[in-house]
Amino acid sequence: MIGALLLGLFCGVVARLLVPGDVFRKMSGPVSWLVSIGLGLLGALVGYLIFTVGLGIGDTDIFDWGGVLSALIGTIIVVIIASWILRRTARRSEQQAQAPQQHTT
Repeated sequence: MIGALLLGLFCGVVARLLVPGDVFRKMSGPVSWLVSIGLGLLGALVGYLIFTVGLGIGDTDIFDWGGVLSALIGTIIVVIIASWILRRTARRSEQQAQAPQQHTT
């Protein structure tokens, strides 16, 4: 369990450093750490599903360097998709908030 959390933290932090301009950049403190762990754990699952289950690459050992690499790639994918979704929903919220204001003037 602790190994999974450490892997999630490591992959989450590295992925957030490698993806330029992700929407999580402005976070700090405990929230930032929790987001990094969550993204890393989800990314590890995505990496496992893509590489081990989908492509048959790797094994199901508890820890190996190939697993870390697939988890990191999966986390980068998750950070990119999450950033895209959050930006898109933020734009829609802004457009909906501005629409009533335009009709009243």
